[in-house]
Amino acid sequence: MRNRESNGSRNGAEGTPPEPAQGSPAADPQDRQDPPGRPAAPSGPRQAPAAPVNLSLLRTFLAVHRTGSYTAAAPLLGLSQPTVTTQIRALERHLGRQLFERQSRGVASTPFADELADRVAGPIDALAAVADRGPLDGDTAAPVHLAGPADFLSSCALRVLAPLVARGVRLRVATGLSDHLLEGLRAGRHDLVVSSRRPRGRTLASVPLADEEFVLVASPEWAERIGPDRVAAEGPAALSGVPLVTYAEDLPIARRYWRHVFGRRLTGQAALTMPDLRGVLTAVTAGAGVTVLPDYLCRAELASGALVPLLSPEDPPINTAYLVQRPGTADNPHVALVRDHLLRESRTW
Repeated sequence: MRNRESNGSRNGAEGTPPEPAQGSPAADPQDRQDPPGRPAAPSGPRQAPAAPVNLSLLRTFLAVHRTGSYTAAAPLLGLSQPTVTTQIRALERHLGRQLFERQSRGVASTPFADELADRVAGPIDALAAVADRGPLDGDTAAPVHLAGPADFLSSCALRVLAPLVARGVRLRVATGLSDHLLEGLRAGRHDLVVSSRRPRGRTLASVPLADEEFVLVASPEWAERIGPDRVAAEGPAALSGVPLVTYAEDLPIARRYWRHVFGRRLTGQAALTMPDLRGVLTAVTAGAGVTVLPDYLCRAELASGALVPLLSPEDPPINTAYLVQRPGTADNPHVALVRDHLLRESRTW
């Protein structure tokens, strides 16, 4: 808003007009008007437009924002970690705002950085899809690095991805626990991760892939020794003295089943542990004891009678598997091909 007192004579308000400069004729009102056809002269010096932001700085910023680390962003960009740091500092100087705060592990984005990432992510990813995209269909693309639980990948994912491999898609598969694999995804070691938990924050994007229902099972011999319908009538007491076969020493799947179905805490120790549910399935089918398995893994054994369900609760525990990747458009077009194929075929699992 203009100050009316200082600009009174210009706006027609009451006031004394300024004295003409010494040695100059008094200005006539018409003399102050611009001649016809000539643009009005600017009232003051123009402010030079701000220099545009270098797109490479924005791309580096987006990589750091998504990975939460200068070190993790460097290999994704093909840069050294000191170069990433230098570029982020240059962008901060250009914008006049702090983008990241250093932490003991990685960096945390400021609210301003979060807003900036929301604004630039779409355009930067679209440019990357055009300028940095790898070979198109028919050419040799880079391998797709897929990671997840060994049993799930072996029993479900690899079975439906086999046709893509026959068409020329190259896969590199890694297995492990979700936390470790998600850390590798942020660091750029994987392209896609099947995770048993949904990651939080903005650095990773996830979609539900499949729901797995857990089943308490035993071999026919153990089921006969326990007795039909005893578990439904007596609960965990019916399993006293029966060897428990589990995925890990801390009984993660079995503990969840006990809590959800029986409303009790599972006590005791495992008789056999195997960090691959396919091994657990093999041992229990051979008569090692009882276990809790996802239904997709033992569906054939239940159908053939090689395994027997010990209980059929109305509300069985269910776990959701998520397909996780870094946000944005992947440089490798086969990553999107594998992702979309998994999401489509998972409806049949």
